[in-house]
Amino acid sequence: MPDAAHSLPSRRPRLTPLAFILYVTLGAVLIASINDVAPSVSQLVDGVPGMVSLLDRMTPPNLEPAFLQRVGLRIVETFQIALVGAAIGIVLSLPLGWLAARGVSPLGRFGYGVKAFISLLRTVPDLVWALLFVATVGLGAVAGTMTIVVDTIGFCGRFFSEAMEDADKEPQDALSAIGANRVSILTGAILPHAAPSMINSSLFALEKAIRSSVILGLVGAGGIGQELKVAFDLFQYRNACTIILVIFAIVLIMEYITDRMRARLE
Repeated sequence: MPDAAHSLPSRRPRLTPLAFILYVTLGAVLIASINDVAPSVSQLVDGVPGMVSLLDRMTPPNLEPAFLQRVGLRIVETFQIALVGAAIGIVLSLPLGWLAARGVSPLGRFGYGVKAFISLLRTVPDLVWALLFVATVGLGAVAGTMTIVVDTIGFCGRFFSEAMEDADKEPQDALSAIGANRVSILTGAILPHAAPSMINSSLFALEKAIRSSVILGLVGAGGIGQELKVAFDLFQYRNACTIILVIFAIVLIMEYITDRMRARLE
């Protein structure tokens, strides 16, 4: 009887020469990148006094009523940018996700073009879109809203299409067998099954829009980020501290709200 230890298959995957070369190359690139861009211990130690000095200049935060009122108006604008941009983006993502969904799209193979378009919207960073829209429509909240719309389409379009692709095929086949058109199949079979995943993605998109709208002001696209940029440009560090604390509170509140909404839906 052969030894049981020798009869068991190895738990370690067999490493081919090509895989070994790829792993070694990846490790070399990682090590070289660490040497080029990672902070050294001496740099971190040398930066501590500067950070302590900056924190000292940022405290206590500015709590003057006039300044808090101005920050409050910017916060309202930030919420408007996020909510309107996310709402429009989610609505537009529904038909685009349908057109891009493999095996579901009425465009057939041309649906890959729609998927590539959604990937393009997702690939370009938010700040780049914001710069493009600022150059197109000018400074202010409109550019920020358009940026959030594009960013939301790139985010939700992908997950909506994947949710539709993963929808149960049996109801679709049943409706198709009785002669239902593609729109009827979408509304009667695909969306009811994909709705929980799509709603979850929409809530994540809203949470993401709040974060994005905060930083869009750094390039002139409105919101509280614009006030933060002005504070740092003018070395008003106490004002910057107040704004950072307000942003932190907003993000925590939105995470709490969206988590509760997701829990209710589940």
